Amino acid sequence: MLSRTAENLFWLARYVERAEYLARTIDATLRVTALPAAYVGKTNEWDSALLTAGVGASFYDHYEEANQQNVVEYLSFSSDNPSSIKNCIEAARLNSRSVRTALTSEMWDTINSAWIELQAVWGKGGTGSREDLAKFLRFVQETSLRFDGSAYRTMLRNDAYWFSRLGVHLERADNTARILDVKYHMLLPEEEHVGGPLDYYQWTSILRSVSATTAYHWVYRETLKPWLIADLLILNDTLPRSLASCYSNLVRNLDQIGVAYGRQGAAQRHARGIRNRLEHSHMDDIFQHGVHEFIQEFIADNSRLGEIVTKQYLI
Repeated sequence: MLSRTAENLFWLARYVERAEYLARTIDATLRVTALPAAYVGKTNEWDSALLTAGVGASFYDHYEEANQQNVVEYLSFSSDNPSSIKNCIEAARLNSRSVRTALTSEMWDTINSAWIELQAVWGKGGTGSREDLAKFLRFVQETSLRFDGSAYRTMLRNDAYWFSRLGVHLERADNTARILDVKYHMLLPEEEHVGGPLDYYQWTSILRSVSATTAYHWVYRETLKPWLIADLLILNDTLPRSLASCYSNLVRNLDQIGVAYGRQGAAQRHARGIRNRLEHSHMDDIFQHGVHEFIQEFIADNSRLGEIVTKQYLI
């Protein structure tokens, strides 16, 4: 496979996954801000949404206040935000057009119809009402689910599929890690204790962001506890969005690429190193070391893997 084709497939999958993640972040934030002020606390949930999306600094270059209208506009439709939902879907379609013959018809139809629908929403001036916004967020999430399902059910298990999966799981790992980092390091007010009443609603919103509310109760059968939620999102490889699950999939797909191309490389070694670290980690050690420090180290390692994959296969 040409490196340009592999790159387009890799980034196509990343953009679709990122758009879904942003839609989930906005939806979870809307749910928290709809609660009475006594439950929300003193934190600005829209600021935390920006931090989770990794655009906290760039947002204030264009807006003065992080309120619902401004943040939803910036994360959903702003041309000034390279990672807005609108820009992600447009970039995904551009990449899919470049590799049209490597995609199945179902995958292309999903991306193309999503782009057409996005133009219709944008032409009407975005999402004016809360109901329109909810419909738009559901549409984005359903687009990602359709695309992911189409890839899983219709693609040959060859290098095109493996590079696409690399993009999905690299992006997903980064997103989950950022959610955890914002929660433990930035989200709670200083006077709030982890496990307090305010904490319950914020943890619920975070579980909603990764579709893990039901999974949590299936696995632990307990009320929400921060250390168990962290265990679920970091170390439990039965949860598809956990860091451990993402790296199990990354190692598997990189190994399949290595076998197909007849050689292993730095990408395989780096991914195995991260997976092994996760497999041999325990939550007691992570809390003792510091969740923020652990997650920051993971985000840097995950980003480094993306750079290594690019250098080894995509240029």
